[in-house]
Amino acid sequence: MLIAIDHGNYAVKTPSFSFVSGLSEHTVKPPLTDEIIEYAGRYWTLSGKRLNYMRDKTRDERYFILSLFAIAKELEAHGSGTGIQKIDLSIGLPPEHYGALKEKFADYFKNRDLIKFVYKDKPYNIIIDHVMVFPQAFAAVVPNSSKIVNTLRVFVIDIGGYTTDVLLLKNGKPDLQFCRSLETGIITMNNEIMRKVSALHDMLIEDEHISAVLTGADTILPDDVKQTICGATKLHANNILNQLRELQVDLRSNPAIFIGGGSILLRPFLEQSPLVAKADFVDNPNANALGYEMLGNQKLHILTQAPGSEGLA
Repeated sequence: MLIAIDHGNYAVKTPSFSFVSGLSEHTVKPPLTDEIIEYAGRYWTLSGKRLNYMRDKTRDERYFILSLFAIAKELEAHGSGTGIQKIDLSIGLPPEHYGALKEKFADYFKNRDLIKFVYKDKPYNIIIDHVMVFPQAFAAVVPNSSKIVNTLRVFVIDIGGYTTDVLLLKNGKPDLQFCRSLETGIITMNNEIMRKVSALHDMLIEDEHISAVLTGADTILPDDVKQTICGATKLHANNILNQLRELQVDLRSNPAIFIGGGSILLRPFLEQSPLVAKADFVDNPNANALGYEMLGNQKLHILTQAPGSEGLA
């Protein structure tokens, strides 16, 4: 079974699921929830408090545990049994980090022999076979590649949790010689908004309050606080566009495709900017995971036809 996972700094996503990239570790089985993973003698639960940003997600086991949650959710959704199951992983990295971290990220999941864990009191036994790593951002537009294959130049801009990643496509193909990563994602924006709201209104807010205001959801926040949130969001969107111009990414002369959960939140401000001439938006925050799934299936077909292909990344 192939499982695609987008290891975001704000949220982990599969084609079917999304959850905050946060974990709590326990020495004994915690009460009041059944969504628990037991692995290597420890208990883990998901947390609404995201992990601190890690450029290299292989530094410790936490992103592996988050991956087990993603795998377990997909296995449960497909009604998989308790026998030993071979899993192929399709994952990705920001384009600028792809060359340097690709092999390390693949090795993080490979060579673990039989992985035994319990999820929701049900035992799972998996073997990770192939691990395929693809460039983030490019993967998100793969399902709609027919629309851009004849476009001379288009910038794919992925506004994620901590970073804004930019990739240039020429006639639908990624130009990995031109890829950039800016530390201007939604986490950075939210931290600045929380600071402003605290300083100006003596009020403590969380990520959820900001998302609610920007998406038009119901909230009891006063109007002046909402105005502060929207004003700071507009400044952040303009800051991203100005930083892109400094990197020679001029969206007045080149079309753009905005992807990622951050792009969804910032869409009204990006569309209204005079610095953006023509932009399309991929509204599905799981777009990278869906792209990894499509690319992974294509590569698996090639790998399984070639002799001696076991375990290739």
